[in-house]
Amino acid sequence: MFWLALKSGFWTVLTLGFYRFWMKTRLRRWYWSSIRPGGYPLEYVGDPWEKLLGFFIAVVILTFYIGIVNLVLMFASFSFFQSSFLGYFTSFVGVIPIWFYAQYRARRYVLGRTRWRGVRFGLEKGAWGYAWRALVHWLITICTLGILWPRMTFWLEKYKTDRTFFGSGKMEQGGRWQMLFPAAMPFAVGVLLLGLCSVWLVWLDPILPFVVDGEGDFAEALGGLLEVELSLLNMIRPARLFVLIPLVLLLIYGAVHYRFVSKRILAGRKTMNGVQMRSELKGLRISMIYVLGTTIAYLILIIGLGGIVGVAIGLLGPDAFLEAQIGTSDPLGNLPQWLSFTILAMLYLSVFLFWGVLHHVFVTFPLMRHMAVTLSLHNIAGLAEINQRKRDEFAEAEGFAEALDLGAAI
Repeated sequence: MFWLALKSGFWTVLTLGFYRFWMKTRLRRWYWSSIRPGGYPLEYVGDPWEKLLGFFIAVVILTFYIGIVNLVLMFASFSFFQSSFLGYFTSFVGVIPIWFYAQYRARRYVLGRTRWRGVRFGLEKGAWGYAWRALVHWLITICTLGILWPRMTFWLEKYKTDRTFFGSGKMEQGGRWQMLFPAAMPFAVGVLLLGLCSVWLVWLDPILPFVVDGEGDFAEALGGLLEVELSLLNMIRPARLFVLIPLVLLLIYGAVHYRFVSKRILAGRKTMNGVQMRSELKGLRISMIYVLGTTIAYLILIIGLGGIVGVAIGLLGPDAFLEAQIGTSDPLGNLPQWLSFTILAMLYLSVFLFWGVLHHVFVTFPLMRHMAVTLSLHNIAGLAEINQRKRDEFAEAEGFAEALDLGAAI
């Protein structure tokens, strides 16, 4: 996995990103072939040319949206409200349905290009139905301050599962949304403890020795900002801030725990032609993999970016960035300006390349392996009744997901 990700990522950097569609195809084929239910490997038969063409189609559509729709929104915002805020806000809200649409379409494409023992998976059409349902569920979740998050998780997963096919067999998602509450308990406890700690540090026993009432003119406001900065240097018992570290870690653990344990619970209620799934996924194991792997990958990323900044300052001098703004800089000594910035850009892309490789090795691969080895099928007699299904055709493949940078893991 390391060498495959490194080699394909290297070609992606050299081709300025165009090879990413071939890279993603090769990685998926590696992952799919490593998962072998009953000793028979999964097959991924996606075509990188489909992805490339779909990406171009999505970019054209999104360019139209950004160029035409945003222009109309900004014109209306300035004409009626003398401000650009409403235009920007409306434009952002308008992208959200496309984001959900892209998620569903990407899942449909991946399933449509996955086979097991020669039989195709599939997902029915319904991307816009998923998009508006996701918007409604997110609105309900936000209005309830996240209390009904398990409800959103269950119904959106049910919408996708009930439209998923393996050949002629249709999957069904059973159970109730209340069964996901236990999975959310660590995250809920983390939020509650963090909230209580914030009340203690800000209100009951303030760690900052000042109170800003927010009233007064500009001079008073400027004085208030100065008072804030001075107070940060005179905090009362600042060691109390270390209490936040375990609470933040608990919050991260709770988020990862809910994300994957909810998958385990939902998988245990999926059926198809009498075939049942059973998952023995370990929440603590998954959390350790995710947290440690992500920490390693991002630590290397931060070190790499810091190294690039150091190299740039060492080669260009500490005043080079200011000089570049006024056109008096001399990039990399006697090298042409375009070559110097090309070198820095290649170093920048190389750091992200290595970060992506480490993310595959320390996060994606162990997560997929654990999820695969802990998943089993029961009452498999119904598999004998499965027939082949037609091949799904896609005009834009995963184009919108690629353009909006969704599903970056594989």
